[in-house]
Amino acid sequence: MDLTKIRVIGFDADDTLWINEPYYRETEKKFCELFCDFASENLINNKLLEIEIQNIELYGFGTKAFMLSLIETALEITGNKITQKQIGEIIRLGKEQIQRKNEIFPDTETVLKELSGKYRLIVATKGDLLDQERKLKNSGLLKYFHHIEIMSNKNTENYNQLLQHLDIQPVEFLMIGNSIKSDILPVLELGANAIHIPFHTTWVYEDVVEDKIPDSNYIMVGSIREVLKILNI
Repeated sequence: MDLTKIRVIGFDADDTLWINEPYYRETEKKFCELFCDFASENLINNKLLEIEIQNIELYGFGTKAFMLSLIETALEITGNKITQKQIGEIIRLGKEQIQRKNEIFPDTETVLKELSGKYRLIVATKGDLLDQERKLKNSGLLKYFHHIEIMSNKNTENYNQLLQHLDIQPVEFLMIGNSIKSDILPVLELGANAIHIPFHTTWVYEDVVEDKIPDSNYIMVGSIREVLKILNI
């Protein structure tokens, strides 16, 4: 990797700038408790994952899409016997998650402040537009970013369109994120650069088969703070 040509640095948002996925797991836990009389937690979680993946093309990503999949899962496991009260409880769980203020990772603002003096910073993330805009506003980090890209998905085509919009070559772009599938592999396919910051909780949809993970061409770090050292700042 030649990082001397980097002009633009893209950051994933959820579980890269702030904690996100554990909140989904907490909501799932409460959802399973709500319908424990109908099925085991393992069965409910498996059915939910199946329905979520089926619905990605229709609803995309984010908490609102998650809520719809929760309701559909409830209908499936109860044989369409879900009550109005239970639907109301699912909606309440979803709103509670949406309104929750995400915890920023340590050193995140320090790193963004340092990088913004040398590079153009952008957010490149998936999810619901209003949900992600709300998170960014509540985070206090919005001032460090030149551009916000809420993507319907994060594949090679989407990243290529983003680079064209930014008017830069792949070698001038560095993507930083927690997901090998969404933040690393498609960027490397374009010939751009990537830094992987793993997070202990990842949605199963983002898992990548071991032999699909490259041995090189990207850097893995333990925290966002290490990005400054890699870029000699």
